[in-house]
Amino acid sequence: MANLDLTARSSPLLGDGQGHYRIHITGNSGAGKSTTGIALARLLEVPYISMDQIMWQPGWVEAPPEEFRAKLRAAMDENPRGWVADGNYEKRGGLMAYEESTDVIWLDPPLILYFPRLVLRTFLRLLRIGEPCSPGCAERFSEVFFSKESIIWWCLSNHWNNRRRNQAKMDDTGLKSGRIVEERRMRRFGGWGGELKKWLKDVEDMVKSTKKGN
Repeated sequence: MANLDLTARSSPLLGDGQGHYRIHITGNSGAGKSTTGIALARLLEVPYISMDQIMWQPGWVEAPPEEFRAKLRAAMDENPRGWVADGNYEKRGGLMAYEESTDVIWLDPPLILYFPRLVLRTFLRLLRIGEPCSPGCAERFSEVFFSKESIIWWCLSNHWNNRRRNQAKMDDTGLKSGRIVEERRMRRFGGWGGELKKWLKDVEDMVKSTKKGN
């Protein structure tokens, strides 16, 4: 059992032991959750679940908590062979993705790296060049620059709070040293992107190796 556990933890993903992966990606706004989630879902050939798209209805109308939970619950239950879900929304019910995941990926790059990317993304959305975070939710100049709901302000003000919340989870469920041994499944990717890029390549190699074995 110890050798099997060691092998599993040296793999880029744990899964459920039967080839199914339920992955929750967390991190601050702009940290790269959607980009990583879409890439990971494609590699694993499982559905990608965007909590932003569940949360935001056209015109920036928030989904009620019960509706959010029901839609997220349905999206996970409809895909028993695995899924990749990204987002936070813990007070709305997003915590269920974390609790039911086989793997948790925490994206924690330096603010100086991802904040400029978020600003660029926001400008592209303002110019209707970039895809909105959810269909029918176009960015507006007044909200971006003159509102307390500004995504730019949210990114800056939430950086340290998000880090504290995820560090607390890491302390409990970190893959190598989490306090709750049976729940160890969380990986943190910080730095400038090299570690994350290498890990995605390891996942790709794992998938190829599995297909060859079958």
